[in-house]
Amino acid sequence: MYYAIFLLIFPIILVAGTVPRPIVVWHGMGDSYASPGMVEFVQEVKRVHPGIFVHSVFLHEDLDKDRQAGFYGNVNQQIEFVASQLAAIPELNDGFDGIGFSQGSQFLRSYVERLNSPKVHNLLSFGGQHMGVSDIAVCRPFDLLCQAARRATKQAVYSTWAQNNLVQAQYFRDPANLDTYISANLFLPSINNEDSLNRNESYAKNLASLNTLVLIMFTEDKTVVPKESSWFGSEMVDDAADSLSEQTVLGPASSRYIVPLHLQPLYIEDWIGLKALDERGGLVLDTCEGEHMQIGDCWEEFVRQWTGSST
Repeated sequence: MYYAIFLLIFPIILVAGTVPRPIVVWHGMGDSYASPGMVEFVQEVKRVHPGIFVHSVFLHEDLDKDRQAGFYGNVNQQIEFVASQLAAIPELNDGFDGIGFSQGSQFLRSYVERLNSPKVHNLLSFGGQHMGVSDIAVCRPFDLLCQAARRATKQAVYSTWAQNNLVQAQYFRDPANLDTYISANLFLPSINNEDSLNRNESYAKNLASLNTLVLIMFTEDKTVVPKESSWFGSEMVDDAADSLSEQTVLGPASSRYIVPLHLQPLYIEDWIGLKALDERGGLVLDTCEGEHMQIGDCWEEFVRQWTGSST
């Protein structure tokens, strides 16, 4: 009798044991959590991983206001709001894999460093601006919301108002004005632990707790400046670049110099856990061919490999 009952229950146990780990997606600038493109992406992920639960992060349930929040708002407050949102979803209680699109990438990373409850296992970053941007993204011709935010950001990027209200200002990193950036910017220097007087050791511990961090750069990216920010590369000021050989930086000596990940103090001194991740094989640098977020079919290989494990 007991054997017969076991035979009935055993298939259920097998099925329960193969439920794919949930995924959380954070969209990029100019998009919303339930835009046609995001809805299609979620459907495609469910095709790749049948039965998976996917949550698309929102800052407002109204689609227009959610899109607006990608330009206007306090990023630190937005991350806290999202953390509360994720904590209230029962399907995420045992953790999830994260997928960030463009600026959603550094926002999800900051969630891992600061909160990480529920826990992120693998984090995929598509075209993130992890070392910030040294120019504000150009807007589409008729995107008036983007154009207004861009003008306001460029006029006074490190003003108190901009740092509390303009999203792109909060990850603008001026290589010729790093002292002001570190003292005035309210978001990026914090999550990158760049302020030597205010480093948070828990950030490195939390990020290093990821199974894998996958950093994906778009090879022809002209929206993220420099594009190598997706791999934690950053522009160097000219006078400092003069002291480095061409072998240590990327790009011609006559233009801009890029300090790559492995030469960043952030990596060398392991301010946020990247070196620890890398040394145990948990850091992946890869590319998608094309311009910013021209994702095509490039996403599928990454999603198959780094998401969908059984919970």
